[in-house]
Amino acid sequence: MVVIMFAGAIIISGVFLFFAFRRTKPLKIPVSGVQEKILGQYVTFYRDLADTEKCRFREEVNKFLHRIRITGVGTALEDMDRVFVASAAVIPLFAFKGWEYRNINEVIVYPGAFSSRDFRVEGEGRDTLGMVGSGPMQRTMILSQKDLREGFLHPNTTSNPAIHEFVHLIDKADGATDGLPEALLRHSYALPWLHRMNEEIQKIKSGRSDINPYGTTNEAEFLAVAAEYFFNQPERMSERHPELYRMLKEIFNPNA
Repeated sequence: MVVIMFAGAIIISGVFLFFAFRRTKPLKIPVSGVQEKILGQYVTFYRDLADTEKCRFREEVNKFLHRIRITGVGTALEDMDRVFVASAAVIPLFAFKGWEYRNINEVIVYPGAFSSRDFRVEGEGRDTLGMVGSGPMQRTMILSQKDLREGFLHPNTTSNPAIHEFVHLIDKADGATDGLPEALLRHSYALPWLHRMNEEIQKIKSGRSDINPYGTTNEAEFLAVAAEYFFNQPERMSERHPELYRMLKEIFNPNA
């Protein structure tokens, strides 16, 4: 099966999706030693784990790489890219042993930002760093390679677009992408979390917060933006946003 979207634009920009051809190829999985080196050098979340938990993290990365296809479109993928994608998937769910993504089959990686309307990678209107597909692209995630890498190579920022998109998938697991991840959040914390979200969104709007203003788009984007901050800069968030940090910890690491 060949899926062609906006054929003229895709041919012009060199963006094409050949699903059947791609899936006849074996998955490319970095060898364990390479994975461990990349994780140890670039993934702060992994480095902060105890040795036994590092072993489990590597196991989860391998499980993801064996289950989910990662495909470069218009760019050549390196081992680093595959490990970064898998790490971004594992990090938000690491506290939940046995929990797997059931709503994704493939991650497509473009070289840089793209248009979310017609997936162009050239010209104006390319402001999307990542997205979870819908319609014909259901069960597919698209990421910018440049921003995927920057999320891990520059951990001092509060931005990690790949984690952002995987948090959207977690949010979507209950059937609604609404900022309320019912698959993870204990029922008694649902209303307090909604209240906290609304308060924090108002703080961002009034310029009283260092959280990415994109989080004011809606509750789903606030959850994803706040999760980026939580996983990339936990100490900073704990200091500057203690109540929000506490509630995100309740969502993503309730047994800590």
